[in-house]
Amino acid sequence: MPLISAVIITWNEEKFIGQCLESLKGIADEIIILDSFSDDSTEQICRKYNARFEKHAFEGYIEQKNFAAGLASNNWILSLDADEALSDELKKSISAIRDNPGMDGYFVNRRNNYCGRWLRFSGWYPDRHLRFFNSQKGSWAGLNPHDKFILEKGCRTGKLKGDLLHLFYSSAEEHLEKMDRFSSIAASSYNKAGMTAGKLTPLIHGTWSFIRSYFLRGGFLDGREGFDMCRISARGSYLKYRKLRQLQTDNKGIK
Repeated sequence: MPLISAVIITWNEEKFIGQCLESLKGIADEIIILDSFSDDSTEQICRKYNARFEKHAFEGYIEQKNFAAGLASNNWILSLDADEALSDELKKSISAIRDNPGMDGYFVNRRNNYCGRWLRFSGWYPDRHLRFFNSQKGSWAGLNPHDKFILEKGCRTGKLKGDLLHLFYSSAEEHLEKMDRFSSIAASSYNKAGMTAGKLTPLIHGTWSFIRSYFLRGGFLDGREGFDMCRISARGSYLKYRKLRQLQTDNKGIK
């Protein structure tokens, strides 16, 4: 029977980490926490669940997750964010295939809770992610902060029943703060990758983001929460390219 390592990266996650770890009972044979020097009660909460708690300076989401995966004792990894938890159905699905996984990795649907409402539209459900996988068959990649686990060519994937419950943002203010932070990380990653942005790029991306999520993907059906989600996410898209443009101006003298 393959043993499972649950791997989580953290930084000041006292709000939700307890629910995350509670949901891993009976599923994870080992819990690895890689923390970026939290100054709240994250460590104390994690140690109550007998998690292995390691600290490492944050270098980027991709870098941190690859480092964390390297700490796992088992090949099969269940990767969660600190504000996520396994639904009962998802736990049953993992238990059903753990004796004979059959595939190299499994996708799960993530259900996002925004300001107390479970989103059904806006492109946020089903929000599919590869989170249960044989770590020897791939690695984390992408452009920060949008990390994803990439399996080697020829690997097979399946899909698990049940949802990964994402507690997401508890307020619009929290969402705004995170979009500002994420847009800075993304702009820096894009700049390092050689991507560019024209004068109209921020406006085009921001406007299209809102139209796509709110109108084309039915965000209006999620009520006020859907509107706030689409509006602030669109602002994040706008800021990402505006900051990229500013980096180009600072570094290359673009007028």
